[in-house]
Amino acid sequence: MEATQELHIASLVVYSTPTRTEGVAMLISGLVGAEVHAAAGGKLVVTLEADSARQMIDKVKQIQCTEGVLSAALVYQCADTLAAMNEEISDDDGATGLH
Repeated sequence: MEATQELHIASLVVYSTPTRTEGVAMLISGLVGAEVHAAAGGKLVVTLEADSARQMIDKVKQIQCTEGVLSAALVYQCADTLAAMNEEISDDDGATGLH
């Protein structure tokens, strides 16, 4: 039986010492599936993508253990099949777009 592909998405607020914000942002940006959207004054807004819950947990732990990180707080997490994430849906005016 073929396994269903999943997509896990999470957002985090990562706290570092203000003098290390830029370096922490660079290290996190180097992780596969990680994107730093904002970084200033010791706070970073990060999104992560992973193929499984285990992979997501490992990525969060890796960020938490990154030198210069004081804490990483999970803000949002979503998981669904890849097929459902790519499903076209129509809005009220009949236009279609990706789910």
